Amino acid sequence: MVNNISAFDRWSDAIWQHCTAQRLLISLFVAVSSGLYVPLIVAQGTKADYERARTLSQTSRNLVFRTRVTPHWITGKPQFWYRIKLGSDAHRFIFVDAEKGTRREAFDHQRLAAALAAATSQEVAHLGLPFQSITYDVAGTSIAFTAWGRQWHCDLQTYKLSQREPAKSENGSTVKVLKKRRSSRNGGGETSVRFINRTDEILKLFWLDTQGRRQPYGSIDAGTQRDQHTYAGHVWLVVNGEGRVRGLFAAVEEEGTAVIDGTLEPEVADPPVSRVPPGQSPDGRWQALVEHHNLVLRDIESDERIVLSDSGIPEDPFVPRFAWSPDSRHLVAVQERVGDQREVHLIESAPRDQLQPRLHSFRYAKPGDRMPRAQVRLFDIANRKQLPVDEKLSANPWSIDELRWTPDAQRFTFLYNQRGHQVLRLVAIEADTGQTKALISEESATFIDYAYKQFTYHLDGTSEILWMSERDGWNHLYLYDAETGQVKNQVTQGQWIVRGVDQVDEAKRQIWFRAAGMDVDQDPYHVHYCRVNFDGTDLVKLTDGDGTHSVQFSPDRRFLVDTYSRVDLPPVTELRSAEEGTLLCALEQADETALVESGWQRPERFVANGRDGKTKIYGVIFRPGNFDTNQKYPVIEKIYAGPHGAHVPKRFAAFHSAQAMAELGFIVVQIDGMGTSHRSKAFHDVCWKNLADAGFPDRILWIEAAASIYPQMDLSRVGIYGGSAGGQNTVGGLLNHGEFYKVGVADCGCHDNRMDKIWWNELWMGWPIGPHYEQQSNVQRAHQLQGKLLLIVGELDRNVDPASTMQVVDALVKADKDFDLLVIPGAGHGAAGTPYGRRRQRDFFVRHLLGREPRSE
Repeated sequence: MVNNISAFDRWSDAIWQHCTAQRLLISLFVAVSSGLYVPLIVAQGTKADYERARTLSQTSRNLVFRTRVTPHWITGKPQFWYRIKLGSDAHRFIFVDAEKGTRREAFDHQRLAAALAAATSQEVAHLGLPFQSITYDVAGTSIAFTAWGRQWHCDLQTYKLSQREPAKSENGSTVKVLKKRRSSRNGGGETSVRFINRTDEILKLFWLDTQGRRQPYGSIDAGTQRDQHTYAGHVWLVVNGEGRVRGLFAAVEEEGTAVIDGTLEPEVADPPVSRVPPGQSPDGRWQALVEHHNLVLRDIESDERIVLSDSGIPEDPFVPRFAWSPDSRHLVAVQERVGDQREVHLIESAPRDQLQPRLHSFRYAKPGDRMPRAQVRLFDIANRKQLPVDEKLSANPWSIDELRWTPDAQRFTFLYNQRGHQVLRLVAIEADTGQTKALISEESATFIDYAYKQFTYHLDGTSEILWMSERDGWNHLYLYDAETGQVKNQVTQGQWIVRGVDQVDEAKRQIWFRAAGMDVDQDPYHVHYCRVNFDGTDLVKLTDGDGTHSVQFSPDRRFLVDTYSRVDLPPVTELRSAEEGTLLCALEQADETALVESGWQRPERFVANGRDGKTKIYGVIFRPGNFDTNQKYPVIEKIYAGPHGAHVPKRFAAFHSAQAMAELGFIVVQIDGMGTSHRSKAFHDVCWKNLADAGFPDRILWIEAAASIYPQMDLSRVGIYGGSAGGQNTVGGLLNHGEFYKVGVADCGCHDNRMDKIWWNELWMGWPIGPHYEQQSNVQRAHQLQGKLLLIVGELDRNVDPASTMQVVDALVKADKDFDLLVIPGAGHGAAGTPYGRRRQRDFFVRHLLGREPRSE
């Protein structure tokens, strides 16, 4: 007892200085007076914690090796090689014979290093060979590679080297060398490119974004090199001081080099404009035009114009959307009634190029707005007349898409998505009569997820259609008779879902697709690859490992390289048969040793029952790197309940932003509650006209279940944060579940679904606009605020109208509620992701959940 009291005396001054919550001091005194052991409380939210959180993305980078296998298939052979990274400066080349299922080193690295060192009088490490790509000869008895600007040949029997100067097209780059400019493509994995400047010029480096715009990334001095973090598919442009292009490269999955040596001369001009006039008929005789709101037929040879329609007016004009029949005898055009022209206005308060504020205005349709109303019009070109088309099957369109003719020119089809998204039809029109028929009519009492679960594939050779539907409660594929509109058979079925179709092989009548939920022993969100026949037979699961998968097929699709991982498992790579799905050879198991030794805290997957007591809810727990099992931690939920997807990370990553938040002294969780996607239709339907639910009944039960196992989770101090839909969810958590969530930071929230973009909100909340929109608005419930709230918004948010946040502010002011507001000048959507916004977000939780001033010692 004496020792404990002495410890208490030593702590008292520090506690008073570093903790504003006097109840902590009182509880410590009571515990000591009662003779209870009081564990030493480790400080949280300190400068060291902030520094660890700030630098985590950098300190955790490039510490996991053997993660990425990029197969380079040898032409005409079931063999490939790949280069695997073993460490920061070490790599090895591997040769695989897929048919034999064998893996070995591509060559004797030590012998080749010794030969190269002798030939060049340079030091060469056998696991640091100065090249990243090899080429086998036809017999497979020698390899070629480029090192130090020269082309080398190595006899793999004798390891004798010979050399020659590389051709102009062989400058040693191992990334993709582009000849023509294109935009970057998203979706590729993390990688890096080493830019090597072998010229005597200072070169400027630009990233070409997804719009093809140049984004500057600094310069590379003459004779130097630079490592650039990037993503596979991103395009990099290199120019000299005069603006002359010196290189154009696309990053690939494998880390590579881009050599700039003056030999590359890419074309960066825009591609030539096609000389084929838009709207030209297949026989080349006619061009369809819109003039004075009506459809006009122009004789390309004589320039004579024939007016085909007379119903086009300014309020209901024809638009330049045409579909010619293959025989040029018929033309389908689109007439589209004008909708509302709503504009959103933003004030840029502090422009960089002028003193006075600037007004920004742009078109932005919101739920309930009158939308453009498109209708198809059919014209008989030979007789110069319009054929009447019954509009009953497409009377109230949200959209009319996929305009197409059958190859025999007898029938035209289009996809009709009805306003409100409860009807999706494939409508057919007979060319000679204009008679309409619904080949496929998908209807739902809730919503049809046309944006993320729609697939139509026409099999013209057999008059069939592949169609995706959730009609049996799970997302599956169906085969239709294109003539009768009858279902021939359900292609896939079961209590699992099709996540997407990768390829349709019409000759073999097979579908290659991605699935989730097939294996009851695995996380139902894990993506696997499969193949099935059109008639539903011979379903083959091509991948097997417990994780979410990505695959790379061999050129002949006989083999696949499968890489899978989990949030708690680094990548595993296997060679598998694409015929039977059997394992042929284990290729790589990622090495995470350096990452673990850095103090990295492994995320934990956790599963608990949802509100119905039986449906499994999946989530992830992040703990700080200095986690102490004897300490209590506030719990923060990073939330995004947007029903268009599922948002808990499934793939392995060395860095998660939730982990950076945890480093400040929190336990951070992410959960996919009911109402999100990628499960059953019933699971998803919880969000229907019910976005305010946001899965909170499941989330709270999940957190409580985790806390029952992990007593370190202090449920008297629970926070929540998110952006966009997650910002809406955050405020909703405080307003509707204030007994559980005590502190929240909401970024750029769509707090009233009538204020946000039309397509997203009408898809889930329905149309026409009903009282449920207002009832679920955070504005209407603002008076219920109990906890601590920080609202963050960028004044130039073009995704979610910033007025949505300001209307919550107005309601909170009128309700006389205390809250914090941060408006960031010049920031767009996701303002909390800016350095300042991120710091303020973290500070808010440290103050109100840890009870201390941020960044103090």
